[in-house]
Amino acid sequence: MSHRIWTKVRHLLVSLTLMGCFGLAMATEDLNVFTWNNALSPETIARFESECACHVNLTYFGSMEEALAKLAGGAQGFDVICPSNYGIPALIRLGLLRPLDKHAIPNLRNIDPAFLNTPLDPGNVYSLPYDFTITLVGYNATRLHDLGLDASSWSLVFDPHMLEKLRGRVTVLDDPREVIAAALRYKGHSGNSTDPAQLREAEAAIRAALPYWAAFNSQSYIRELTVGNIWVVLGYSSDVYQAGLDARNTHRAFSITSSLQREGNGMTADSFVVTKTAPHPALAYRFINFMLRPENAAEITNAIGAGNPNAAARAFIRPDLLADPVITPGVTQRQRLEQLNDLDSRTRRAWNRAWTDLKVGH
Repeated sequence: MSHRIWTKVRHLLVSLTLMGCFGLAMATEDLNVFTWNNALSPETIARFESECACHVNLTYFGSMEEALAKLAGGAQGFDVICPSNYGIPALIRLGLLRPLDKHAIPNLRNIDPAFLNTPLDPGNVYSLPYDFTITLVGYNATRLHDLGLDASSWSLVFDPHMLEKLRGRVTVLDDPREVIAAALRYKGHSGNSTDPAQLREAEAAIRAALPYWAAFNSQSYIRELTVGNIWVVLGYSSDVYQAGLDARNTHRAFSITSSLQREGNGMTADSFVVTKTAPHPALAYRFINFMLRPENAAEITNAIGAGNPNAAARAFIRPDLLADPVITPGVTQRQRLEQLNDLDSRTRRAWNRAWTDLKVGH
């Protein structure tokens, strides 16, 4: 073989090797997602991995405060974060987000405009919503019927006279924004109140209820409700839906359900954001666009029972879930739902102090 031919062959072999390494790198590229527990359908994630020849690493948080503390403490390496909307302003203030390249996310056109352009992210510069949950009372319907109790009011969680029948059978989220907001609503106030006197009322209501609660629990309350250890939870609609599904699938001798409360409920939209230091921004945009595809967006509702801001996904959502006011609230129900706002620094400090005092039993 001549030197010239051998040189060409050698160059070709080097090129093929480099192409192979590049292909291997692409095949094993990781997308790092920081998200809520039980927030994304495993089937949808697996389908994205197959379509994009990548691997998705999911890291979980149980509350927005936990996520913010971890990120403010220097946690890095995430491509996509899935915050509740009220956490987005804090992420922006921390300088952690990059403005979205919306040309890379054409499926954003599928989102219901009612869920866009909120005061928390005007113009959706940084975020796009993908689901919503309602903070409500989930309960063991069989046990409550036996006790002659109903879940139409937040009094089931906060009134000591009702809780006397439920001692040790109630858990609430380990989340100050959600629990204090629910207590504020129980006392007839907005869950976004910044009035110090109203906050003291909410704190007093929580303190009176504390002896009857079993735990602050955001991690395992689905299972505790499913197996019958807990009868009442202050939790998220999608989690209670999952508990009810698990109870039916395991043929429990009771049913798990949820209801809206007459004093009003919180509605929290969760969004996709891309971090400023994302190791794989192109893959992050591809993931968001994939998740906003109607049939994929619908899977969040069909599999997990989360509400859906994706208007185009309705054609793929099961009719029974579209008819459920907890999962797909109508206009009347939505008028009684309140999204949490970003608190001013004074109120945020007051809420944090109140929560710390409550948790340590002062």
